[in-house]
Amino acid sequence: MRTIGFIGLGIMGRPMARNLLKAGFAVVAHSRTRSKVDELANAGAVAGVSPRDVAMRSEVVITMVPDTPDVRQVVLGADGVYEGAHDRLVVIDMSTISPSATCEIAATLGQRDIRMLDAPVSGGEVGAIKGALSIMVGGAAEVFEECRPILAAMGDKITHVGPQGHGQIAKLCNQVAGVLSLQAVAEALMLATKAGVDANKVIEALSGGAADSWNLRNQGPKMLKRDFAPGFFIHLQQKDLRLAMELASQLNTPLPGGALVHQLFNAVEAHGGRELGVQALIQALEKLAGVEVGALSK
Repeated sequence: MRTIGFIGLGIMGRPMARNLLKAGFAVVAHSRTRSKVDELANAGAVAGVSPRDVAMRSEVVITMVPDTPDVRQVVLGADGVYEGAHDRLVVIDMSTISPSATCEIAATLGQRDIRMLDAPVSGGEVGAIKGALSIMVGGAAEVFEECRPILAAMGDKITHVGPQGHGQIAKLCNQVAGVLSLQAVAEALMLATKAGVDANKVIEALSGGAADSWNLRNQGPKMLKRDFAPGFFIHLQQKDLRLAMELASQLNTPLPGGALVHQLFNAVEAHGGRELGVQALIQALEKLAGVEVGALSK
């Protein structure tokens, strides 16, 4: 039985680590919040006192933390994974961070024969709970194949995209496509509401046709119910969009739709929505249109 270290037990990390336990892996867990570690320990994990401690006890270390500086700190910082690593350790970063930073971290780890995969995920909290995440992987093919059974415990769509950093680039592409789909749903429901049409019926009518999407079937009903609880926080989506914009700027590539949604999320954040779920994007359009989506559908 392989021992997997897991660092970062947030909305996504907790259920991902639980699924590793369910699949029969031994898990050594660490998080900044001790109560989250204790919760996972009660489910059968071993509590790690630091990233360094986790690395010393594990064959593979997974990191699932919010942003690029967090990954640098956890992996390369004081008392980090690097300090506790042994030769041939594998680090799988499942956070969404800068592709260039991913390559830099991997190069540093490689100086000590520590191998790395970047493996960001899509599917939100529901996908994490169900073990049905889409996982986009960058790194050496042989390391990917070695770690495939571990990834399969957390996801049902696992794609080796290419070399180091390509998993992160695929994830940024996913985020751009995802927010544009979300924007399309929000605009359609806004139009229906302004026209006096039952927006619930519009979702029913569009589902299964050319306009169908995951966002229509999942986020659309939440918009109508005013359910803005986070499956994925707006502030994390904004971080991902900033990374996408940075990459696009480096490549001289326009992202006009992504920039628009980024600004609409800024408007939601300006009104206190930083910790809301991304479906709260509808709030920005509601202020522009002067109507509450779904108001005629209750």
